[in-house]
Amino acid sequence: MEVQVATLCDSAHDYNHKLCIIGTFDTICSTHLPVVHPQCAIALRICFKPGDEGDHEISINFIDDDGKPKMPSIQSRITVQLPQDAYFLTRNLVINMQRLHFDSVGQFSIDVSADGNMLTRIPLRVMLVDKKETSP
Repeated sequence: MEVQVATLCDSAHDYNHKLCIIGTFDTICSTHLPVVHPQCAIALRICFKPGDEGDHEISINFIDDDGKPKMPSIQSRITVQLPQDAYFLTRNLVINMQRLHFDSVGQFSIDVSADGNMLTRIPLRVMLVDKKETSP
């Protein structure tokens, strides 16, 4: 099992087994706290090969810079069965989120695991900026 794509973005869609991603980002800036990001998505594309058949529990966890969960874990179950003539099979996962809330600035991560094993980590930074610097 291999993660081919893992990103935080403005939006993502699975369109006929194609992963369409718009606006990948790793930093959220605001002039004040709390920071509320109106809408975003986590986009994942996972490749399965022979030996990966069966049921898999995918877990997504938002972690703060102290290693504590920021919100409840997001769980998804995937059943994988490769066709006889296939060397691999890919699955897209899109998790849409609204009103992502941050009470503090800092480093965060989105940890993606399968069956309890870490697959990848998506970094996210939340920071304050001076209002003067954001003006054109």
